[in-house]
Amino acid sequence: MPQRTGAQHLVDALIANGADIAYGVPGESYLALLDAIHETDGGFRFITCRQEAGAANMAEAHGKMTGRPGICMVTRGPGATQASVGVHTAFQDSTPMILLIGQVGREMREREAFQEIDYKAFFHDQAKWVAEINDPARVPEFMARAFATAMNGRPGPVVLSLPEDMLTETADAPAIRRVETAQAAPAPEDIERLKQMLAEAERPFVIYGGTKWSQETVDLAKEFVEANDLPVSCSFRSKDHYDNMGPCYAGDLGVGPNPKLVERVKNADLVIAFGPRLGEMTTSGYSIFKPPVLEGQRFVHIHPGAQELGRVYQPDLAINATVASAARALSKVRVEASAWKGQAADAHAEYLAFAEPVEVKSGVNLSHVFHWLSDNLPTDSILTNGAGNYAAWLHRFYRHRRCRTQLGPTSGAMGYGVPAGVAAKIRNPEATVISVNGDGCFLMCGQELATAVQHEANVIFMVCDNGAYGTIRMHQERDYPGRVEGTALKNPDFVKFAESFGVKGLRVEKTEDFASAFETARDCGRPALLHLICDVEEIAPNRTITGLRGG
Repeated sequence: MPQRTGAQHLVDALIANGADIAYGVPGESYLALLDAIHETDGGFRFITCRQEAGAANMAEAHGKMTGRPGICMVTRGPGATQASVGVHTAFQDSTPMILLIGQVGREMREREAFQEIDYKAFFHDQAKWVAEINDPARVPEFMARAFATAMNGRPGPVVLSLPEDMLTETADAPAIRRVETAQAAPAPEDIERLKQMLAEAERPFVIYGGTKWSQETVDLAKEFVEANDLPVSCSFRSKDHYDNMGPCYAGDLGVGPNPKLVERVKNADLVIAFGPRLGEMTTSGYSIFKPPVLEGQRFVHIHPGAQELGRVYQPDLAINATVASAARALSKVRVEASAWKGQAADAHAEYLAFAEPVEVKSGVNLSHVFHWLSDNLPTDSILTNGAGNYAAWLHRFYRHRRCRTQLGPTSGAMGYGVPAGVAAKIRNPEATVISVNGDGCFLMCGQELATAVQHEANVIFMVCDNGAYGTIRMHQERDYPGRVEGTALKNPDFVKFAESFGVKGLRVEKTEDFASAFETARDCGRPALLHLICDVEEIAPNRTITGLRGG
């Protein structure tokens, strides 16, 4: 048990758990931790970001991609508060993440010292666990618990406060082993009960969702639905859990879902929710299923967090299991499917029709853009986005083929698309990474273009510019037609903005010019930005401002 500083013990614990990257903004409150990282001589990378929200979003995206906690390091006070948006997203999205915050020295606590905050109070309902490490000898203990808490059950964020004098104090402490997720598995009798319920159904429907899916899990879950000819949907921003061109895919339940899909789900006599919480966005404001009991429907809920089973909807069968173990068990389930023969094919045909491009009268047609990308990108390409109406075009018209190719916040947080794209490219340097943004969403974390350039993350950033906070404008026109207030935006020249960072900038004013512009961006050998000129009149697929005003 060597004498090591608290900071050195912390870096040892990170490396022991396979964490080799942290995203952050440096601060004087954790200089000792940065120095301990320097001692690794490249064995641990610190990704220097330009704002803590960007750093936290990168760590959250990292957690989504890997299934293990993304690490974020920030300084006290304003550093921590700005990082809180990423913590909130990690909580709502069930993403493993660890936020490490430099804190005032122990002898200064409870005096409202410079930038002092009580993090237990601040983060208490945003994280699974919040603690402060006051003894360097206990750093390995706290870090082992942090990894276990972030990953087990329903995954989520952990916040640890690090007094700066603790980081420099030395102590003996044992090294920790790599923490692995506890694998809750379905009981054999639960699987038998599910088989019985499925055999008794006439209109079954499956919903995939949640986090910590891998390609292996997707492949096993695919065996279950395809062997039993079951129509399957994916929950909000989980489209990559099943091949969108697979024979059973019915579309995603999220913003602006296919009305035929909604009716199909409402008319199902058995609903199997495999992984999702069934939150507000997936259930269209809890209207597709009304809490607490699904009226006229039998309900099977499979989820890794026992506390989520029965939290909103009371299931007929609750199965507490990780998605990996549940997928292994379900892949072996076979039932007589003649009662619902052809329903999956009909649902897939309805999805394909809904995903066909639509016409717009002015501006770049985003339905054609995302349809073209579906046809021309490698299947392992990763697309990221934040929040806004532009994402409705992406989700409806882009077809995901493989797992971990969609990164978007179910929390609905703006500013996610840019940092998530940077993290995706750093973690997967060989993959094509497209960061899709609205004009309002982009400028909330647009400074992270500098991070992309500094760390040679050759992301292709898209800015869909309609000069408005589009989602809010749509709701405004619906509720207060013609009374526009606070939603119009005066934007910079995004091409010049990109070029000021060393990013290749290209302006696209016509739909037919997109393909050549994209190919130029892809081949330029550095990060690139495509500035797409859209029209706010075309506020959403098949929806216009004029129509919202009753015109």
